[in-house]
Amino acid sequence: MLPLVNALGSSFLCFALDFRSQHRHSNVMSEKWKIAAFYHFTALPDRDAWAERMVDHGLKVGLRGTLIFAPEGVNSTCAGSPEAIDATIALLKADPRFEAMEVKYSCADFNPFPKFKVKKKPEIVTFRQAGADPREDVGTYLEPEEWNDLISDPEVITIDTRNDYEVDVGQFKGAINPKTDDFTAFANFVDEHLAAQKDKKIAMYCTGGIRCERSTAYLKKKGFKDVYHLKGGILRYLEEMPRDQSLWEGDCFVFDYRVAVDHDLKPAKWKIDPESGDPKRMSDDEIEKIAERRRSGAIFKKPYTV
Repeated sequence: MLPLVNALGSSFLCFALDFRSQHRHSNVMSEKWKIAAFYHFTALPDRDAWAERMVDHGLKVGLRGTLIFAPEGVNSTCAGSPEAIDATIALLKADPRFEAMEVKYSCADFNPFPKFKVKKKPEIVTFRQAGADPREDVGTYLEPEEWNDLISDPEVITIDTRNDYEVDVGQFKGAINPKTDDFTAFANFVDEHLAAQKDKKIAMYCTGGIRCERSTAYLKKKGFKDVYHLKGGILRYLEEMPRDQSLWEGDCFVFDYRVAVDHDLKPAKWKIDPESGDPKRMSDDEIEKIAERRRSGAIFKKPYTV
């Protein structure tokens, strides 16, 4: 069973707010939800203060989703009204350390998160490999057009740094699937399968860019020469690349109750299989039923059963 069910339902938190208890914002369940995905590596010795500040802010504006603060920065996908999301990004960017942070936006007609969580962790994306710090050394960032050119070269090794169940939903044509169950296993894949490829051009990608920042830093530390990654990840690529020029195949898995987004960054027709815990395409007779359960919030009580 994939860890999405646990990721959606529980984790190490300093605060969690269930949607049923957030009475002041209960009327937004049927409104348009703006979703922001962002991360930024920066020295953050005041991690705890930022976590407390964001708890207060999230309560005030009715935020949902998760914000992770660590001594190395911030990582989040969160949702709320357009005003709530704009206020959240403005609050973060008022700190000069977050001023250059890039944000990827999408929207849905339902709330994709059951709770609001603020977490304090040692890493903003768990990798557990000392020295793999993007602030010290990292691969070459590529814009979507440059990415297309690079991965079209048959001599380039293109690697999907995401988990196996994510790759099943969609991937770039010809990319290698490391078949990992979580990101911490990616280092083993590199050591076991790429050690002899240090002089090859390596292109890597992930959902929003953060795992590629970490993984390219790891490869550079291991002595790989030409390492590249897709700036802003799949989400930014889908946002900017015209469909008729796109090399993306399928949909993009996301860690919330949308399950996946299509090329237009709209919720795709995927669900989580209640028996296996894996992503599975909806049948035709499930599409409207699940859409209604998402809009009403019933999806949080008994996920993906119709």
